[in-house]
Amino acid sequence: MIKVDNISKSFEDKVVFKNFSMNVNDGDIIGLVGINGSGKSTLLRLLSGVYFVDDGMISYNNENVYDNELIKKDIFFLPDEPFYSQNTTPASLLDLYKCFYDIDKNVYYSYLEKFKLPIKKSMHNFSKGMKRQTFISLAFSINPKYLLLDEAFDGLDPLAKQFFIEEIKKFSKEKNTTIIMSSHSLKEIENLCDSFVFIGEDSSFNSEDTKKNYHKYQLAFNDLKNENDFEIDFAAFESLGRVVKVIIDLNYDEFYEKIKIYDPLIIDEIDFNFEEIFILENKKGGK
Repeated sequence: MIKVDNISKSFEDKVVFKNFSMNVNDGDIIGLVGINGSGKSTLLRLLSGVYFVDDGMISYNNENVYDNELIKKDIFFLPDEPFYSQNTTPASLLDLYKCFYDIDKNVYYSYLEKFKLPIKKSMHNFSKGMKRQTFISLAFSINPKYLLLDEAFDGLDPLAKQFFIEEIKKFSKEKNTTIIMSSHSLKEIENLCDSFVFIGEDSSFNSEDTKKNYHKYQLAFNDLKNENDFEIDFAAFESLGRVVKVIIDLNYDEFYEKIKIYDPLIIDEIDFNFEEIFILENKKGGK
């Protein structure tokens, strides 16, 4: 288990995390979401032991991660812009990382072949997607217990993205690998992750808590409606003429008591999508 216990982290005059906590069970796939600059990349660097916390502790099975080589051998962190030198090739990248990890060369070259990557050409001339595919191949060949991915799908074309998603699912299931990823591709992580943590300024939110506290309804009326027609405080409102969709922090019975005076023809509770949760959490944070 990964335990993030009441951590704080600041850079000069910017507070990124203050008294932040979360737990991740072994084998879970967790999505980190938030606006740019919210702290997703910082959290991944803290989890990987690249950064140290100012206060609190991050532990893997009760072992502190920072400056702990034994724990770090079980972690592979793939940042958005991983380091490589100008002359690095996929073949020479393997030689660099084998100093730190036990690597299955057959797995590595197998994935390079699936991605159709030239193993002896300089990565300096690769597209961003090709570079990402090379490091993805490396990640799977290392077989880490904990895989941390920053902007997991960045640069990947639709076919490569779909292949990566299927491989992550299989990898997590077969190896019981814990995967924590950030991504702007909300649709992809919605269908992939077991749960999500919204990273906001000085705070965090779990998407399941949002679903418990807020409800989405679709209503139909005899005449056209807009938000100003209601003396109700909606978290979100969308007008489609005589049909409206709203999000509000009331359960069905509570909402019915408030809306019945407007004579709705239909009231249906409908599901959130993940993008709506993301937008709602940002509004709650005043962003």
